[in-house]
Amino acid sequence: MRRVTISLLTTLGAIVAGDAGAADATGESTYQSSCVACHGADGVGVLPGVPDLTTTDGPLALADELLVKRVADGFQSPGSPMAMPPRGGNPTLSDEDLKAVVDYMRKEFGVR
Repeated sequence: MRRVTISLLTTLGAIVAGDAGAADATGESTYQSSCVACHGADGVGVLPGVPDLTTTDGPLALADELLVKRVADGFQSPGSPMAMPPRGGNPTLSDEDLKAVVDYMRKEFGVR
């Protein structure tokens, strides 16, 4: 019985770790396909008015709920000549995809 329990726990741990890895991969692929053109590979922004994602007081300092809402609905930063389109211009992105990309940006750009 003990071997079965240990084996089951090991399997469950691998599944949970696999799900986290899948979320990271989804967040990265979403960023690369929908965000990088404006925010850049390094998150500092490549177009005038695009906010720097790497600053501690930038967009990633916001609560997850507000940040996901802004990504979902689109948002125009004060002083920016253009708005970010809803869902980064990709209407097929799910709310889970948006949460994954926010998590990815936080990990990648070291904010929070």
